[in-house]
Amino acid sequence: MLPEDVRALALMLPETVAGAHRGNPDFRVGGRVFATLWVEEDRVVLRLAPADQAELCEAEPDLFTPLDGAWGRRGWTNLDLDPCEEETLRAALLAAWRFTAPAILRAAYA
Repeated sequence: MLPEDVRALALMLPETVAGAHRGNPDFRVGGRVFATLWVEEDRVVLRLAPADQAELCEAEPDLFTPLDGAWGRRGWTNLDLDPCEEETLRAALLAAWRFTAPAILRAAYA
């Protein structure tokens, strides 16, 4: 997958807006970041529920790795874009969106 794919897929999610975090493009819902794109490193960092993070990292350890330290323990997870398939990226972005979106918005799109 390419950074352009991340942008296109993330912006398809309801009420997602593009922003920037520390010079990197990010994607927000309800004013909160759910994904940050690291273009030069061909990766996206996702905010996942701990259970989703554990499941994805166990199922595809070559793609998903928790960030080091407290950030990783809070669910922030690297996704390597180069070997990633579109279906995997879509599912991971949706999981991050669901974890981050306000409850009323999640309910509207359940």
